[in-house]
Amino acid sequence: MDSLKINKVQIRNLQIEDYDQLAQSFTRVYTDGSDVFWTHKQIEKLIKIFPEGQIVTVVDEKIVGCALSIIVDYDKVKNDHTYAQVTGKETFNTHNPKGNILYGIEVFVHPDYRGLRLARRMYEYRKELCEKLNLKAIMFGGRIPNYHKYADQMRPKEYIDKVRQKEIYDPVLTFQLSNDFHVRKVMRNYLPNDEESRHYACLLQWDNIYYQPPTQEYITPKTSVRVGLVQWQMRSYKTLDDLFEQVEFFVDAVSDYKSDFVLFPEYFNAPLMARFNDEGESQAIRGLAAFTDEIRERFIKLAISYNINIITGSMPYVKEDGALYNVGFLCRRDGTYEMYEKVHV
Repeated sequence: MDSLKINKVQIRNLQIEDYDQLAQSFTRVYTDGSDVFWTHKQIEKLIKIFPEGQIVTVVDEKIVGCALSIIVDYDKVKNDHTYAQVTGKETFNTHNPKGNILYGIEVFVHPDYRGLRLARRMYEYRKELCEKLNLKAIMFGGRIPNYHKYADQMRPKEYIDKVRQKEIYDPVLTFQLSNDFHVRKVMRNYLPNDEESRHYACLLQWDNIYYQPPTQEYITPKTSVRVGLVQWQMRSYKTLDDLFEQVEFFVDAVSDYKSDFVLFPEYFNAPLMARFNDEGESQAIRGLAAFTDEIRERFIKLAISYNINIITGSMPYVKEDGALYNVGFLCRRDGTYEMYEKVHV
């Protein structure tokens, strides 16, 4: 940094033509093999859905920093959530232009250009954007990368308090606190691979004091629910992985249309019964029922990942008393589910 001669620093909106330069900076920032590496397709989508929220820092025509963000509803992020959930498994289907929170999903500065307050410039841009769009706050999940050094001595809350009191230095949290953000709560498993933070993250928030809530006369209640109906073509599936490759295709497609629900047809999993062809009809159905619990769990994961409620097609299910039922599941986007029984098998 000391040897750098800098003539011009610019904060501007990210363009897709910047990707090659951006990728070069990625490789310098994420040298630990991290899987947080943005693809061309992801950057292209972010620019398409929210161009104002994607910015770069340019020093003498070289891209050396980047900040990415989306807009979400406060009610979606005020409590525990994961990075995968808030980004829709990095599909960004969670972006809601009518939301009230500017949610940060990435900030980085090239290692050779750190110490120049470039990150602070990008945060100032975010604050101005938050005010311009009349959003309630800026929020994001912040790592605590030095926590692993103290994890055997104290819990995250005590660690955060000591960082706040400047008794401990944390490269991320110390910066955020000095930049007028406050810790709203501690979240578990925000980034599953973040060993340094011991899988914890701080939900950080900066409040827009100029925020004006919409008046009732401008609030239009939602009067409709969008449901995507899957037109399922029966084909041979040898394994559950084969089946769910097709299932995920439909979930992804329907969620792109901002649907509230996606509905699968009855016995969409019937091809899995082929392996029981040598058995009687009753035993074959019970064999198919053995897959139902795992199918439900996979649907729940997809509901969370793609931020959409999934109504599964009905499937055979054997209860504890050995009775065979025909059931379906409502798998909610928050990870909960309900089972409903049908009158026939």
